[in-house]
Amino acid sequence: MTTSVLLAVGQALLLVGALAAVHVPLGSYLARTLTSPHHTRAERVVYRVLRVDPDAEMRWTAYLRGILALTLVSIVAVMLLARTQDRLPLAGDVPAMAPHTAWNTAVSFATNTNWQSYAGETAATPVLHSAGLAVQNFVSAAVGLVVAVALVRGFTRAGTDGRVGNVWRDLVRTVVRVLLPVAAVAGLVLVAGGVVQNLHAPADVTTLAGGTQTVMGGQIASQEAVKLLGTNGGGYVNANSAHPFENPTPWTNLLEMFLILAIPTALPRAFGIIVGDRRQGHAVLATMTTLLVGSATLLTWAELAAPGAVPTAAGAALEGKEVRFGEAASALFAAVTTGTSTGAVNAAHDSLTAPGGGVALFTMLLGEVAPGGVGSGLAGMLVLAVLTVFLAGLMVGRTPEYLGKRIGRHEMTLVAGYVLTVPALVLLGSATAVLVPAADAAAGDPELLVRHRGRVVGREQLLREVWGPSAVRDTHYLRVYVAQLRRKHEEDPAVPQHLLTSPGMGDRSETTEGVIPGAL
Repeated sequence: MTTSVLLAVGQALLLVGALAAVHVPLGSYLARTLTSPHHTRAERVVYRVLRVDPDAEMRWTAYLRGILALTLVSIVAVMLLARTQDRLPLAGDVPAMAPHTAWNTAVSFATNTNWQSYAGETAATPVLHSAGLAVQNFVSAAVGLVVAVALVRGFTRAGTDGRVGNVWRDLVRTVVRVLLPVAAVAGLVLVAGGVVQNLHAPADVTTLAGGTQTVMGGQIASQEAVKLLGTNGGGYVNANSAHPFENPTPWTNLLEMFLILAIPTALPRAFGIIVGDRRQGHAVLATMTTLLVGSATLLTWAELAAPGAVPTAAGAALEGKEVRFGEAASALFAAVTTGTSTGAVNAAHDSLTAPGGGVALFTMLLGEVAPGGVGSGLAGMLVLAVLTVFLAGLMVGRTPEYLGKRIGRHEMTLVAGYVLTVPALVLLGSATAVLVPAADAAAGDPELLVRHRGRVVGREQLLREVWGPSAVRDTHYLRVYVAQLRRKHEEDPAVPQHLLTSPGMGDRSETTEGVIPGAL
């Protein structure tokens, strides 16, 4: 335990030291990038192609229309790539994505959600990864940052004309001056650390047990760098940053956490410089840091203490964790990724201990402002600052002001909308999923088995539809998958009653309503 604690403290200090070293230069650079009147040659070329005037100031309504138009175009472009990927170069035997999967993927990556309902290494081609998903990792991160900057300009600018900058200038500068160069350097460092970067076709290798396994290649390092830097999170492979192709060593694990936190923790300094009062930036950073440190401390304690009968019997809470990282590095990564709304994971969060999982969930329910994603964290913290100032003003009987702007009924209506929107969507969506029979059934049992209830579904069919055509010989995937389902839903996984295996044939669901009782 003493060694584990020392390792936990040591990696945390290294991470804090690295972030402290780049905080001032990166924060100042972000402020200069977003306020400079000058344009680089590369930026001018982009402006000419887009046919936009980068010096034309936009009202907030025009700024919003630009963001929404870009998001719509991004969704359509990614969906078209996903639906036609089987006809594009380097496709191999990967089929086109089903319409619902393509739609889900396009919306997810265009909105910086990066939630995946497929295995990236078998269901997406190199062209989709590079021309579709990686591009959206840049664009969606830039959108988050420029929205926060527009909000900051709204605080600092006098008058009521509502001009908050030029959305195309802000987007191009963010990508060209910040995300591209940093991601390029980070990608090279990850390659040096052992992260895969190639265009090799899948190769069949013989395992130590004498079986055959298909090993995938891919442009993993280049996508890994921007997925972390932009707090995106969608992994090239299904296991995400727990996979050795994405995150092979403890020091690459530390680097990946650094990339996730670099921009969110530097933005408060940029905010302070832009508003002309660096103390405001210090206050925002202090709040973010306090929340993140508290989350990381509690999560690490929970995983190292390993409360519960199973972790106690095993001697450590290692289920769902990579032994090359251990409990401490997995806990810190979980605190970082949930605090920044990043989908990257180096361990299975559903395998965290009960208190550890509770801390991670609480961090997400805070609105992910500790320190939050690129741009979204700062924007969320500023909204909470407005709410705090308003309540404090009411308590002391003074007209609430923030950064010289009065806070009245209109502003508080917008704040209330921000605070209530996400909880309302989550609650309504969850309620709908529970009430709709088809969704309820799919949540309790694998969709394919539900559709063929009472019938044996062959292993090759299960592997093909869940993991893709190239996985039909990877039967170990299926064994692990079915075992996890039984642990989750069966009353006694050793004596399954609802999810049954027919040796040498396949699996079948024996539920009468399509729902495993334990799932509810």
